[in-house]
Amino acid sequence: MRNLLLLVTGLLLTTSGALAQAQSKHKLFYEQPAKNWLEALPLGNGRLGAMVYGGVKQEQIQFNEETLWTGEPHDYSHKDAGKYLDKIRQLLFEGKQTEAQDLASEVFMSEPLHQKAYQPFGDLIINFPDHQDFSNYRRELDIEQALCKVSYQANGVTYNREVFVSHPNQLMAVKLTSDKSGALNFDLAMDSQHFMKSVSTDGDKQVLDVRVADGVLKGKAWFKVITDGEVTPEYKRILVKDASSATIYLTARTNFVNFRDVSDRPQRYLNGSLREFATLNYDEVRKKHIEDYQSLFNRFQIHFNGNERTSVPTDQRIYQFWKDPNDPQFVSLYVQYARYLMISSSREGGQPANLQGIWNNRLSPPWESKWTTNINAEMNYWPVEVTNLSECHEPLFNLIEECSQSGAIVAKEHYNANGWVLHHNTDIWRGAAPINASNHGIWVTGGAWLSSHLWEHYQFTQDKEFLKEKYPLLKGAATFFTDFLVKDPKSGYLISTPSNSPEIGGLVAGPTMDHQLIRNLFRICIEASEILDTDKAFAEKLKAMIPQIAPNQIGRLGQLQEWLEDKDDPEEKHRHVSHLWAVHPGNEINWKDTPDLMKAARQSLIFRGDEGTGWSLGWKINFWARFLDGNHTYKLIHMLLSPAEEPQRKLRGGSYPNLFDAHPPFQIDGNFGGAAGIVEMLVQSHLGTIDILPALPDALPDGNIAGVCARGGFELSFDWKNGELQNIEIKSKAGKKCKLRYKNRSVDFNTEQGKTYKFNGKLKKIR
Repeated sequence: MRNLLLLVTGLLLTTSGALAQAQSKHKLFYEQPAKNWLEALPLGNGRLGAMVYGGVKQEQIQFNEETLWTGEPHDYSHKDAGKYLDKIRQLLFEGKQTEAQDLASEVFMSEPLHQKAYQPFGDLIINFPDHQDFSNYRRELDIEQALCKVSYQANGVTYNREVFVSHPNQLMAVKLTSDKSGALNFDLAMDSQHFMKSVSTDGDKQVLDVRVADGVLKGKAWFKVITDGEVTPEYKRILVKDASSATIYLTARTNFVNFRDVSDRPQRYLNGSLREFATLNYDEVRKKHIEDYQSLFNRFQIHFNGNERTSVPTDQRIYQFWKDPNDPQFVSLYVQYARYLMISSSREGGQPANLQGIWNNRLSPPWESKWTTNINAEMNYWPVEVTNLSECHEPLFNLIEECSQSGAIVAKEHYNANGWVLHHNTDIWRGAAPINASNHGIWVTGGAWLSSHLWEHYQFTQDKEFLKEKYPLLKGAATFFTDFLVKDPKSGYLISTPSNSPEIGGLVAGPTMDHQLIRNLFRICIEASEILDTDKAFAEKLKAMIPQIAPNQIGRLGQLQEWLEDKDDPEEKHRHVSHLWAVHPGNEINWKDTPDLMKAARQSLIFRGDEGTGWSLGWKINFWARFLDGNHTYKLIHMLLSPAEEPQRKLRGGSYPNLFDAHPPFQIDGNFGGAAGIVEMLVQSHLGTIDILPALPDALPDGNIAGVCARGGFELSFDWKNGELQNIEIKSKAGKKCKLRYKNRSVDFNTEQGKTYKFNGKLKKIR
């Protein structure tokens, strides 16, 4: 009997140890509190964001609400700017770039010249006066449950802290506990960086009112404390004494309704919300939160087998990966962390993830934390369809709809054109006019790029009703370019001008990227017209225009030309590589149809170099995956996941201790772009065929992935060992024909909606 008990105990210990290890694979953890914001851990529900520092003597939880911005409803267009369009074009045709830029700066730019900024809301500060000395500290972010936890011992007592931001209940919850009765003593209060602020305390409740200095937006945050201890309100804080546990519920609202309406009243949510807080059961709120979060997160799994450092704290693990990138599971954790960030910052009915997702602690954030549409806003959404988070795309679709409205005004005022246009930035007021400076702000294809996301959603979901609903947006974006394109006096081609190749080379006529985007947009409209059996005359018009648009060209150095003229500098190391858009995320340039252009694009990327800011590394990871070079792809992944703040690296991009992407400073786009590129090594479907393991690096010989999506309405799960595919399952969500390829083997087969098909590594059907 004793031997049986020992055996059972051993099995239980083995099982629990395996479970603990499995759980740790989805965690970031640390052995000390955060010293700064880039060590704090992010939480969010799409509308509310929080950064948890995990301090012992003092906990700071900095929080955001997605609609607190500077500014007010505003039309950014420059009235009658279109009168000067022909003159600007003529100057560019004559080679007078400086004169064209000067004129455009004077008469063609947005009014005002700059857009507005996303704002921090406030801080929840919790002080523990008797916790100076502590031990056994641990701080973690469980991305499988979207929970942040802190634990430590002080004065012989174990203290635990748990924080999450709930989407179902639209609140942040903080649970404090001690393992000794009555040992929990603390005070708490809210504060804000905003100059115009006030705090009022009433019993176990506190309200923070803020108003931004530049604009009309104001917000109200409030919390309630529920505890078994003694509660004493003071002027600007609440004291809790002799408690064993305490729960804090906090939420925030602003007067923002939409980009034209700021008439909401945060006060109207206050009393009902506080009454609700009093009736909530923490365990039920926690359960609903986890169920809601996991309904998205659990659809997709990825794991790379091999050496693991799951027992190494995340900040140290980043350093170890820099020294030795043999940590496959860290790479898969990075993908899941990006999915966590997406679910936390982009939920249906809200704003899309901005330049910092939903997290910002500065009144003047980098680049105003706007949506930069010449790469960054789009990059944020590269992983959503392929990693089974399709619903998270919806906020971006809403932004496109609203920008089409402001962009229609800009199209008329600036270009005398129909349809709608968007330049390289927009804010919560949906500014669409060119901003900042004429040498990089007059880039006209933001609307064309964003429109491709509508098409990508259709490609992955095969949702014909969605395509029908969004077709007017596609047509409006294309209509603008039918009016805007002009004949180049030298070549005779239709070209885009004035414009630029994003953030390099100044104001020009005919940048390659524009033409790639416009051709892609026209082809999308043509195919959508055929699918919907509508608008045939417009489709024919676009078909006739496509061959007239200036084509991709190979230059004197064997490179893909960035401009009409063959003037690329092979020594240029600029972070933007915009003229490779047709390689990724586009598909016009590929190994199957245009191998010579593909070689030229690769040569351009070799000239530009591997080094780059965080998001630039993210894009290059995707490029090299499309070039089918897995080892080069992994080299860039190594750079992206290495410590951004290590002086010895002397590189710009990388990862901060909390795994936020470093531009630097923090931009979230690299997190999303890098994750998308990792998946791009494993599955590609942009050419009508689903390619399995097209760019698998030597560093990832064994692994599995489940719930990954492909264009055509397919969901796949497969595993590989020693670099060879083992088994694959394909679920058909739309009943379309499936074309599957692995190495030199391929299979085409018809499918039925909802049915799953199984094949072995030789693509032989398993019956």
